[in-house]
Amino acid sequence: MNLHEYQAKELLKKFQVAVQEGIPVDTPEAAAEAYKHLKIQYGSEYAVVKAQIHAGGRGKGKIKGTEQRGVAVGKNAEEIKTIAGNILGGILVTAQTGPAGKKVNKVLVAQDVYYPGPQPTKELYLSILPDRTRGENVIIYSTEGGVDIEEVARKTPEKIFREWVHPAGELQPFQARKIAFNLGLKGEAFKNMVRFVTQLYHAFVSLDCSLLEINPLFKTSDDKIIAVDCKMNLDDNALIRHPDLEALRDINEEDPTEVEASKYNLNFVKLDGNVGCMVNGAGLAMATMDMIKLSGGEPANFLDVGGTANAQTVEAGFRIILKDPKVKAILINIFGGIVRCDRVAQGIIDAYRSIGDIRVPIIVRLQGTNAEEAKRLIESSGLKVQSAILLSEAAELVNKAVAQAS
Repeated sequence: MNLHEYQAKELLKKFQVAVQEGIPVDTPEAAAEAYKHLKIQYGSEYAVVKAQIHAGGRGKGKIKGTEQRGVAVGKNAEEIKTIAGNILGGILVTAQTGPAGKKVNKVLVAQDVYYPGPQPTKELYLSILPDRTRGENVIIYSTEGGVDIEEVARKTPEKIFREWVHPAGELQPFQARKIAFNLGLKGEAFKNMVRFVTQLYHAFVSLDCSLLEINPLFKTSDDKIIAVDCKMNLDDNALIRHPDLEALRDINEEDPTEVEASKYNLNFVKLDGNVGCMVNGAGLAMATMDMIKLSGGEPANFLDVGGTANAQTVEAGFRIILKDPKVKAILINIFGGIVRCDRVAQGIIDAYRSIGDIRVPIIVRLQGTNAEEAKRLIESSGLKVQSAILLSEAAELVNKAVAQAS
């Protein structure tokens, strides 16, 4: 589950992680009031307005049809109000949103942390995520912050550092000091970085994050270490331990079909192809998508109905897939292990009859317990459903369906 920047920062503050303070608002007038509040509290003439969407690259992105960027600085209440008015309600297009962009419903009016002082400022980078290859958490950090870290890794990989932490333990003090040293920090900034990264790692573990990225991680002119931006992803499977965090979900930022699928406990991801697929099991779903590609089609979605598929879940899956006008054929690929194939076949028949006329070809491949009985059920149903037992049979039928629809 993705969080907005302002939500992530509020969570980090609970773990005493220093962040750039700000006030989320949804109207230009509220943005002007937020600026006045920040000016009184921090004494700065400047403030920054940040579009709040679930995508990176906001600073370089632009509101569709304008030159307004998704992150902009203002030096008085009127400027802040104008910038917020230009952003709110607009469609922000960034490198991560694609050309469709995302509608901006909120902006964060944040304090200026680039104030003058005795020491030079520095923009750094730090992220924490699981390294599944090693079975450990990894802290990735660099002296090159405030830019695309992918470009840094590609052009100057020697500037990317990594520190691994076993998930059964905490970040050790020597590791925190090593990170601060590699980032070129000294004196008070060094001490503050040790404290910052220790508290940040504690937040990562305590919140069951799957990603926690700070870019830029900022050293101020008076040697404070502050998270200027924060991208936080939470592990959906751990939300049962965090009912308060589940309430932070913003479904306006998600694909409507994916939101609908989640209501039926379906694992669904929309893609850009022409063959809808419904499968039980993530591994089988990936293999099915490969098979669709090899047969000349392009998968229109990833849909895992789980190990307990029944008529209700199958029908919900059908309806969601059929909402995509690009779909030219539907492939159902079920392995009958926990659930018997004949039970799934009956669910497919019931769902087909409940929905009514389905205008795209449906290919059903059932393998495992009672596969032969399932095939007979489908063939005797009188419905326009083609059945297969072997993967090669299903591939051939998909290929024909896509070719005929082209």
